[in-house]
Amino acid sequence: QAHVAESGGGSVQTGGSLRLVCTVFGVNSSDLCIGWFRQAPGKEREGVASFVGGGTISYADSVKGRFTISRDPAKNTAYLEMNNLKLEDTGMYYCAAESRFPECIRMQTTVIVGASASATEFQFWGKGTQVTVSS
Repeated sequence: QAHVAESGGGSVQTGGSLRLVCTVFGVNSSDLCIGWFRQAPGKEREGVASFVGGGTISYADSVKGRFTISRDPAKNTAYLEMNNLKLEDTGMYYCAAESRFPECIRMQTTVIVGASASATEFQFWGKGTQVTVSS
C-alpha cells in the first residue's frame, strides 16, 4: 500500500540547518506532487513548500530564501533543506503526496497563500517529524 514517511527532524539552535526527507513507498514518486507542511502547537497545519507537475516549486513567504524543496525520483524521495532556522519554525513537519491534478493545484495554492490544510486533504500523509529550534 502506498504511503510516505518523513525523517530528519531534530533539535537545533537558531540559525542552524536541518534536512528533512520524505520517502515514498508503493508508488512512483515521479507521478506525485509533493508538499511539506508544518504544525506548531495550538496552530493549524500550514503549507511550507510544494513541488508540483514538471517542476513548479512554491514556498510560503515565511520560508522563502531559507528553505529549499527538491526531489530525487531515482530514490523515490523528496527533501526539504532548511537553513537559518528561526524559533517560529518549530513544529511537526509533514510530507504530503498527491496524484490528482486538481488537488495538486490546491496543494500549491495552499502553500502560496499560507492557507491551512487538514490531515485528510491530500492522498498520502506521513506521521510527521519534529523540528525544534531553540535560542
